[in-house]
Amino acid sequence: MVGGVQFREAESGKRYDVFHTDCAARDVVDHVTSRWGIWVLISLRSNDLRFYELRESIQGISEKMLAQTLRALVQDGLVRREVEPTTPPQVTYGLTEFGRDIGEPLKELFDRITGRLSTHGATARDGDGQPRRTSSR
Repeated sequence: MVGGVQFREAESGKRYDVFHTDCAARDVVDHVTSRWGIWVLISLRSNDLRFYELRESIQGISEKMLAQTLRALVQDGLVRREVEPTTPPQVTYGLTEFGRDIGEPLKELFDRITGRLSTHGATARDGDGQPRRTSSR
């Protein structure tokens, strides 16, 4: 799929202002950093997955939210959707080049966070060192 925000920027020659509400790049950032977007990108970093495989790999995501998240990431050019003409159709999702470019720093961020938690303990703490209550979503 040729398209997505990164190509429109290159073709138009203009820079995006992510602090402006009409910025197309802002929509992509919102989708990537949404509650489930980051987990979809990290899950697809190693190999292509079918819908049910993605749902099983991301604990807590509903089918509805996975479908909405995938639709947004496909539209943004981060994820590709391949449909095999079988009965029933087999749909596979994978990262585009743009998705890999965005997904790698997210994986590095995730690895740093999990490494830090394993080194310093998994209890979230406030700035004063006291255990912090974490809300479950």
